Amino acid sequence: MAETALTGEPRATRLRLPRHLSPLLLASGLVALFVLLPLLALAGIAARGSGDMWPHLIATVLPDALAQTGLLVLGVGVVTLVVAVPCAWLVATCTFPGRSVLEWALLLPLAVPGYIVAFSYLDVLHPLGPVQEALRAMLGIASPRGLRLPDVRSTGGCILVLSAVLYPYVYLSARASFVLQSAAALEVARTLGASRWRAFLRIGLPLARPAIVAGLTLVLLEVLGDIGASEFLGVRTLTVSIYSTWVNRSNLPGAAQIALVMLALVLGLILLERWARRARRFVATGSARPQAPLRLTGLQGLAAAAFCALPVMLGFLVPLLHLSISAARRMAETGFPTRILGEAATTAALAAGTVTLALGLGLVVALGQRLTRAPLASGFARVASLGYAVPGTVLAVGLLSPLAGFDNMLDAAMKQAFGISTGLLLSGSGAALVAALAIRFLAIPVGGIEAGFAKLSPHLDMAARSLGSSQPRTVRRVLLPLLRPALATAALLVFVDAMKELPATLLLRPLGFETLATHVYGEAARGTYEDGALAALVILLVGLGPVMLLARMSSSALAASADGTRGSASARD
Repeated sequence: MAETALTGEPRATRLRLPRHLSPLLLASGLVALFVLLPLLALAGIAARGSGDMWPHLIATVLPDALAQTGLLVLGVGVVTLVVAVPCAWLVATCTFPGRSVLEWALLLPLAVPGYIVAFSYLDVLHPLGPVQEALRAMLGIASPRGLRLPDVRSTGGCILVLSAVLYPYVYLSARASFVLQSAAALEVARTLGASRWRAFLRIGLPLARPAIVAGLTLVLLEVLGDIGASEFLGVRTLTVSIYSTWVNRSNLPGAAQIALVMLALVLGLILLERWARRARRFVATGSARPQAPLRLTGLQGLAAAAFCALPVMLGFLVPLLHLSISAARRMAETGFPTRILGEAATTAALAAGTVTLALGLGLVVALGQRLTRAPLASGFARVASLGYAVPGTVLAVGLLSPLAGFDNMLDAAMKQAFGISTGLLLSGSGAALVAALAIRFLAIPVGGIEAGFAKLSPHLDMAARSLGSSQPRTVRRVLLPLLRPALATAALLVFVDAMKELPATLLLRPLGFETLATHVYGEAARGTYEDGALAALVILLVGLGPVMLLARMSSSALAASADGTRGSASARD
């Protein structure tokens, strides 16, 4: 019953939703549904295919695609571990010439998409390219047939190319683990007679295993989602099969069925990563004092510097130098290509739209966790972050059905209400592409804003509310200003990732919609590498921004952690 005031008149009651059904929590649930919708629709599209299609795919397409995908994933995983883990250990625990530069330079290949590195090496290692021509000139061989290096268009070439740009994921996580390891356990092993190398293998490496596995999982997910490098180098992976089945054969149900197989592989990889870390927790005991660095001099120091410099050279310096020379040569011959300006503007507009949508959705999800404290909110946040693990080709196929369904419902409603046909508003438009990219990269703002909130005490919210501020006003006047660094970092990372994204852009772009990434893809498909060099160079240079930011943030965080552990150890002493 409504309460009765002293006047005897009934007092109006305010309708309040239960806490577990707050509008913010419901909005978080809608964002999670937005991410899940393409994956659910994918099964519906695949079910519309002919029943005879599965036997055909199993007999003709899937065996070769699965074999090449598996070989590529295995090869990149092994090469990445062989390169990244020793580099991380050397940088974290040793001093040698050039270490201070290589510590952040080893992250630079993250600025270069795999398809651009493949694009560069196709020209650099071509039989008539600069490397083979220089070798023939040194050896006095006139004919190109007299000396032929192994063809980069192969599974081995693709493994090396993708490893050269993806190893930083493992390097970054492994370096952080090695830096933060306590010296106590390793010193105990040394006192028991173990050499430094044996102590690393038996103590240091197992302690770093969870971080290494997490980084390796990201690498393998990127390999599964790659389309540019794989297609350029002649490796027919599942992603390439989805693209060719949809675009070249106009068989959308068949592409959806292949995408389901690929999605199963992605989920299996994630479950495998969780299983590998099951019930394994490593806790540092005793002193938190970090390890004293091992000084490498002479040939040992030079060998360590050369080993760490090689992946930087192959994954960043060679593509940068080649693209710069090719772009300068092309502009000297034909002038500045004005089409680049239009493509750059289109790319920037696409990336800006993606940033706006992704930040808005990510803020809703993160605020749902912060303000409701409901267990469901954390579940919605995890679901909203799934898109980063789903390849762009899979998202593109899954989005077609929901977008077409929305367009048809809107068209029917407008016809019934106003006699106007709206046609296809979202399908085949830039809005569809923005939606796909926002889903793909939503994990970045969700994680970034969550990390920003973790640094803000809940007492800030309580203090503002105790002073009479409403919840929306508290968010607007207190929380959002304090979140500006986290929001700016997330916006920068999403912008660059959206600018580089190729698979979803290729499949969902409207007619005549050309970005820098699709320009590079088109020139590589035609074999006119110099014509695409400038667009590739622009992508590379823009990608340097977030990589340098990541290197700075990583170094600052590790330095702060190391200082904290030294301080706590000194206090105990």
